Amino acid sequence: MAAKMNAKSETTQFRLDALKWLMILAIIAVGVYANSVYGAVTLLYRALIGVVMAAAVTGIALQTEKGHAAWELAKEARTEMRKVIWPTRQELTQTTLIVVVVVIVVGMLLWGLDSGLSWAIKGVIG
Repeated sequence: MAAKMNAKSETTQFRLDALKWLMILAIIAVGVYANSVYGAVTLLYRALIGVVMAAAVTGIALQTEKGHAAWELAKEARTEMRKVIWPTRQELTQTTLIVVVVVIVVGMLLWGLDSGLSWAIKGVIG
């Protein structure tokens, strides 16, 4: 019974998602149009209005099912990023140098192989 109530509350919470997305698109379209029409207005005012509109769009998007899922994913990603053990400066430098050296050595080997095969083919063809 509780699962049924929970599912019902979720569908109620995320109803009218299509209308919310249309509202978001309308706000963005109005913002783009207003920014082009009022190009002579000070950039600071246009930027502030853009920030307010972006906050409104974000707030509306978070009320949708996909927006809520994206927010949950971002929270989980942040939790996982805290679990990562980042390399020290010394480890990073050593690893970078090893990669650079290996890339140079492999590049020289491929260059030598290409030059040798090119020389051999020129010798056969004439």
